Amino acid sequence: MTIELDKPALTGEDYRVLKELGEAHKSIRAELSRRIIGQDEVVEQVLTAFFAGGHVLLLGVPGLGKTLLIRSLAEILGLKFNRIQFTPDLMPSDITGSDVLASEGGERTFKFLGGPIFTNFVLADEINRTPPKTQAAMLEAMEEFSVTVAGHSYALPRPFFVMATQNPIEQEGTYILPAAALDRFLFTVIVDYPSQVDELNMLFETTSRLEQRVSRILDEEKVKRMLDVVRRINMRDETMHYALDLVRATRPADTRDELIRDMVECGGSPRATQALILGAKARAALEGRDEATPRDVRAIAMPALHHRILTNFHADADNVTSRDIVRKLLKEVKRPAGDEPYVDKIVRENWGKKLMRWLFGEPQKFSSSAS
Repeated sequence: MTIELDKPALTGEDYRVLKELGEAHKSIRAELSRRIIGQDEVVEQVLTAFFAGGHVLLLGVPGLGKTLLIRSLAEILGLKFNRIQFTPDLMPSDITGSDVLASEGGERTFKFLGGPIFTNFVLADEINRTPPKTQAAMLEAMEEFSVTVAGHSYALPRPFFVMATQNPIEQEGTYILPAAALDRFLFTVIVDYPSQVDELNMLFETTSRLEQRVSRILDEEKVKRMLDVVRRINMRDETMHYALDLVRATRPADTRDELIRDMVECGGSPRATQALILGAKARAALEGRDEATPRDVRAIAMPALHHRILTNFHADADNVTSRDIVRKLLKEVKRPAGDEPYVDKIVRENWGKKLMRWLFGEPQKFSSSAS
């Protein structure tokens, strides 16, 4: 069944902003490289999530520069930044704020005093260190871009971006994030150890000189315009259907794949498809392109999907992870017509050349000189 979808139309002003975003992307990466050595894939995924209007959960051991990354990005974009250290005794009001007794004109009234969540960039450091009640205080903010205190709703500044960190190794004294909380994150990004060369360069930079200064590239108004244009990036119907097919293939009830049925407890929700589409659009926009392609969908499929696929005890017994499931689906889910793997195309072209030589022999080389 074919569904006709209304496509957002890009205006001339949109194309100007899109070009500006493509140029800003290069400048942002250059400025970040002054402080962040290596971690190119992590930086790219964080930037993609931000311009897609989502949030990021970073998984990695301490000391890999996660805090430095978001703080530097906030400086470069000209946005406000707050860091919240999650601890077992942290209360929801410590995040959202609370009503305080104030005196105005000789009368005592309650006045709302906003917490550290009222900013553009929030670093939720070690979010799994705090109890579920406090974790839940972040959910409304991340989904609705507002907080509710004492029955009153307060809007958060826009843009609003949460980057949470979680130590995947040490589990003592932690509270596992439930599936509903994980689903609020557009991407889950794994931060690994740097390469030997990158680590050596990082040690030289951090132990031989003071922290490098970065320049502000954008401001709040420009960022808002860019975020608005990203959502209007073109995407063909077949590309959108491809993203939908990838997500539906993760659901045991919607697939004929025996491995998925046997090893997956719960697949991706419609929010997973939204993450694929928005992430693909943001990736295209950062490269200055006006259309998101299936290749963009595949490029962000791992950070967008793997935390939304819940495996069962059969998968644990066979040492199969959700990341293995995503890799399998990227290979097996049918791609749109004309979207062929680059390697397969090269192989086919080479075989075609070999067939032509076998049928007609090697091409004759004619000399221009007289015999």
